[in-house]
Amino acid sequence: MAPRTAPPFRADHVGSLLRPARLLEARQQHADGAITADQLRETEDDAIRDVVRMQEDVGLQSSTDGEFRRTSWHMDFIYRLGGVGRTDEKLTVHFRNEQGELDFESAALRVHDRVTLQETIFAEAFSFLKDTVKTATPKLTIPSPNMLHYRGGRASIDEQVYPELEAFWEDLAAAYAEEVRRLGELGCTYLQLDDTSLAYLNDPKQRDIVRSQGGDAEHQHERYIQQINASLAGRPEGMNVTTHMCRGNFRSSWAAEGGYDFVAEALFSELDVDGFFLEYDDSRSGGFEPLRFVPPGKTVVLGLVTTKRGGLEDKDTLKRRIDEASQYVPLDQLALSPQCGFSSTVEGNALTFDEQVAKLSLIVETAAEVWG
Repeated sequence: MAPRTAPPFRADHVGSLLRPARLLEARQQHADGAITADQLRETEDDAIRDVVRMQEDVGLQSSTDGEFRRTSWHMDFIYRLGGVGRTDEKLTVHFRNEQGELDFESAALRVHDRVTLQETIFAEAFSFLKDTVKTATPKLTIPSPNMLHYRGGRASIDEQVYPELEAFWEDLAAAYAEEVRRLGELGCTYLQLDDTSLAYLNDPKQRDIVRSQGGDAEHQHERYIQQINASLAGRPEGMNVTTHMCRGNFRSSWAAEGGYDFVAEALFSELDVDGFFLEYDDSRSGGFEPLRFVPPGKTVVLGLVTTKRGGLEDKDTLKRRIDEASQYVPLDQLALSPQCGFSSTVEGNALTFDEQVAKLSLIVETAAEVWG
């Protein structure tokens, strides 16, 4: 098969990477007032240079900054939108893993004014990444616009500002469309919209939560698909856009379960992206049958390698699962990646740096053997 020269690549990854100890220490020192913001940035810069080299050394064709300048994969972006602010209340997401249960907490959000784009969010971070890569395509990850709504629902949106939600959706799409346009001007050719909502909504328990908030649980995913499409309607020529969907990723834990069946037909046939990064590392994600709705021209990046544990997957097992997926979507439309990021929040998952590198190397090697 011909090699892929445009994203997503045969061997790819989701975005976040384990923060090195020196960076975590510097973040704490900055929080304690022991070092300046400039000193923290110097440590971030050095750590990003190292992690970019690592990605290129293992043979990846795309590289991120590991999201090293963020505390979490989404809130650092969302809080920088105009009209959105933190509140004194806590936003709690319940997670679980094989050992038990735990909660993720952050400041809750409030849409207190019209949603706008006041600055090009992550502009400096992307420009630094673009200047740092040597062989890889610089990839920027940002949260999907849906995450602003899914994190708080209607209750988090001031009814005096938005008596009707349609105006909120329009402003949000306009803000994202402008962000995408500006990122294109900075030279971004690989953009990923991370979206847990479209995966969560496959879980009946998550749909019950939507109902309890007064939402339309049966059709919310369709509204969300429209929102992403509106945000990408004017994207720059030459920009490849993917979306990544997972069921939660915090300290090796998850928040939702269920295959893609509930959203699959609308998601794969209507969402205007070039590729789908899909969690498929264990039974929580269901089978490959929903991939039958993927149309020609779209790439499915199979997240078969888990980031939640350090144990290395068997290469032959990965190949067998790729072959199983190819029964529903042609092999030429498939690619391979980890199931999620290695560190969606600053705490990171329960594995070592060396285990992370081994998993990325395995993905590159397996992809080369499968697709050439």
